[in-house]
Amino acid sequence: MSKRQSLVAANWKMNSNLASMKPLVDAIKAGLVDNNDVDVAICAPSLYLPELEQRLAGTGIAVGAQNVSEHEAGAFTGEISTTMLNDFNCHFVIAGHSERRSMYAENDELVADKFAQIQSAAMVPILCVGELLSEREAGLTEEVVARQLDAVLSKSGVAAFSQAVIAYEPVWAIGTGKTASKEQAQEVHEFIRQRLAQQDSTIAAGIRILYGGSVKADNAKELFSMTDVDGGLIGGASLKANDFLAICRAAR
Repeated sequence: MSKRQSLVAANWKMNSNLASMKPLVDAIKAGLVDNNDVDVAICAPSLYLPELEQRLAGTGIAVGAQNVSEHEAGAFTGEISTTMLNDFNCHFVIAGHSERRSMYAENDELVADKFAQIQSAAMVPILCVGELLSEREAGLTEEVVARQLDAVLSKSGVAAFSQAVIAYEPVWAIGTGKTASKEQAQEVHEFIRQRLAQQDSTIAAGIRILYGGSVKADNAKELFSMTDVDGGLIGGASLKANDFLAICRAAR
């Protein structure tokens, strides 16, 4: 099988505004001219997807959203549907980010519903999985990640993962400055791939598994050097063009 092409996806979270995003996007575009070695996406606040789509047109950089409703349409004030995201050429949608799980009580079943809804609209979910520090210290990492994966497998089946991305994000390493060692990341990524391989080895071999958790320009290369780490879901470092571009270069 051919080598999986790395993917680096920016997750701006609730940061930036029009005044700051325009030069940021332009700098990223300029730094990725003639880039064919790594896939790049920017997951922006939904309010800025129209502007992002216009600025990224023709660049090969994909537009992504950070969240979406599990419902197709209806009386859900304040929610955003997959139909709305499709209006702005949205390719990726993050599902189950740890902040959504912890701050907004998104449980495994809800995340599985969102994953299915994203795929029903022909977009690619970036499914986030990962454990709390207390869970890692208790030796529950694999149990937690398996439970999160199994909820999606139960609802959508393993075939759905042929059109999906997984991001392993140890919650204890997000925004804390702590980063899983390359060995810790590899261990969990390998576990995820083996979990899928129990149902379909071809899909398991082909799916891209990203690492997310305080990835920076100075640690990206060693993380991405691991066999089962296929790129990164980048938070804070994606808000600085030079840092983000250095991470993209590290993924080549």
